Amino acid sequence: MEKADKKINKYKVADKRRIPVKKVKGGPKREQTLWAVTVTVVSFLLSMGILFISTGLFERISIFWSFLIVFIIIFIGIFFDVIGVAVTAADEKPFHAMASKKYKGARYAIRLIRNADKVASICNDVIGDICGVVSGTAGAAIVFRIFSGSAQSVWIEAAVGGLIAAFTVGGKAFAKRFGMSNSNFIIYHAGLFLSLFIPANGNK
Repeated sequence: MEKADKKINKYKVADKRRIPVKKVKGGPKREQTLWAVTVTVVSFLLSMGILFISTGLFERISIFWSFLIVFIIIFIGIFFDVIGVAVTAADEKPFHAMASKKYKGARYAIRLIRNADKVASICNDVIGDICGVVSGTAGAAIVFRIFSGSAQSVWIEAAVGGLIAAFTVGGKAFAKRFGMSNSNFIIYHAGLFLSLFIPANGNK
């Protein structure tokens, strides 16, 4: 019995040793907490502002333009989801060689990769989730506006909500695959875009 227990313990230790552990470098806990609180407040304010503007806008424009704006919002969420996935999958080493050759945007790409957790949080969580919430709410508001008082409005609202969710989820599934496969290409062009607005000696 003791021999059997020793063998089991031996394999347990061996299994634990075989499992690689990745240590993630992060800032102080206070800085991380402050970042989480900041993201929460910004998300709340942005969601309220966008919903307030979109609700007032949809009451004044035609149904066609209302649905077009909803699909644009969905596309924006998918677009930023691509960047959020790409920044976590990108490799920093090639950009150092590009920066040494004075490629414009390479240094900004390195900054994005070194702050991948914050960039992914902004792109996927803040912008992506806000676009998902706003598009769903806007779609429901449009359907209510068209079929208000109709007995079938509940079913139509559910169908439109399902279509919006399907486009969002399907688009993000494609975005994740595309972002991981073309991560360096995407992040370089994101850095190139940032270089047009942020000075070379900027710290943030």
